[in-house]
Amino acid sequence: MMIIEMKKLAYIVALMIIVSFTGCAVGPDFKKPVVETPYNFRFSDSESKEVVNLKWWELFNDPVLNLLVITALNDNKDVRIAASRIEEARASLGFTKADMYPRLDVEAGSSRGSYVGGRKVDTDNMFFIAPTLSWEIDFWGKFRRATESARAELMGSEYSLRTVQISLISEVVSTYFLLLDYHQRLEISRQTLDSRLGSLDIIQKRFDKGIIPEIDLNQAQIQKEIAAAAIPVHERLISKAENMLSILLGKFPGEIKRGVDLYRQVLPPDIPVGLPSSLLERRPDIIQALYLLEAQTARIGVAQALRFPSISLTGIFGFASTELSDLISDGDSWSIGGSLFGPIFNFDQDKLRVEVEKERTKQALYHYENTVLFAFRDVANGLNEIHTYKKQFSAVKREFIAAKNANTLSKMRYDKGVTSYLEVLDTERTLFDVGLELSELKQQFYNAYVKLYKALGGGWISKEEMEQAQNQPEAAKK
Repeated sequence: MMIIEMKKLAYIVALMIIVSFTGCAVGPDFKKPVVETPYNFRFSDSESKEVVNLKWWELFNDPVLNLLVITALNDNKDVRIAASRIEEARASLGFTKADMYPRLDVEAGSSRGSYVGGRKVDTDNMFFIAPTLSWEIDFWGKFRRATESARAELMGSEYSLRTVQISLISEVVSTYFLLLDYHQRLEISRQTLDSRLGSLDIIQKRFDKGIIPEIDLNQAQIQKEIAAAAIPVHERLISKAENMLSILLGKFPGEIKRGVDLYRQVLPPDIPVGLPSSLLERRPDIIQALYLLEAQTARIGVAQALRFPSISLTGIFGFASTELSDLISDGDSWSIGGSLFGPIFNFDQDKLRVEVEKERTKQALYHYENTVLFAFRDVANGLNEIHTYKKQFSAVKREFIAAKNANTLSKMRYDKGVTSYLEVLDTERTLFDVGLELSELKQQFYNAYVKLYKALGGGWISKEEMEQAQNQPEAAKK
């Protein structure tokens, strides 16, 4: 008899599993938003084609920079946090998916009593142990939609890590160039101080002999102190840049080794930026926003499913006896039951829950569209900066050459008594300022390339990782 009943229970469970996985899933199915992109990018001088996901920082041909990037990717704390969030999302997916299946528990207990209906009777014992099978049938797709949402969040966390990685690489490279710039400006300041110390020595001797007025001596002293004051400024900036770079590397603040100096850095070749539409498939933050939109869309289905009755099945098969020693041999016990629980009236709470999720989905869509707009803005700014910094740097470089020649000529004219010392002071100030400006522009020119590579979303993973990332959406659905 028990075997027959257990077979019935097995048939019922199998039937409910079929119903659960073939039942309707309420709520909208996700559809990828259509984004109209421009035909081409402004300020793009190179041929339009797909960007290869290469290690673009290696194009600068600086082994120290390459080592810094590798160290940061391995040891940076933000990268480790992002990687941990992927594992958290993967565990959350498994946790949510488990709600779709039956749950098996064990229940046991004992009791002793001597009263039945207020009348004293013999004292009885009761012992029982029974496995309990409980299962809420996913007829409306509540658990399937929740699993769909969790899976999309997992994919979003994968691309969140890639967003952190590309941002980290860009920060490391740009801070490294900033550090080289500060060292270059420090060297210019020291060289200027040495030059002005030599000039001051000459001026002092001429003043001591009564050849020149005291104002020339004072002017030379002022220019010397200006150069001297610039040295600690740049030393301070170097220390701050090193501390910033150390944190990016996941280390305590300290001195950073340098490779090729700023003026000998190799400019990367022109960047083929690709078609604007390809940016939607390449930028990790855009893909992440798309998965978050998909996750939020699925939550509408979860909220709508909560408006319908939930159907649960419970089955118990175990043993019960008045004596613990006879628990197994005395007899078995079993029960099969089902329940239905659904809302009737709760002041539109379930309806409003659906409206809340719909509005959140609108917000996720607007966030996705905004992310796309920001991405195109970043690319446009990067291309524009390269285009304009190239022209500006060339102009200032010519200005520096002219200022250097003018300073040399003014000193010769002053030595011959043709002009006053004010002309020498003016050319020295110009040469010093233009030298510092040229160094800063060089750094900004290099960092314009860094910004563009970051904006394009390329170069942040290897070819093997890209193939793996492309296969992950299919793998996650299995």
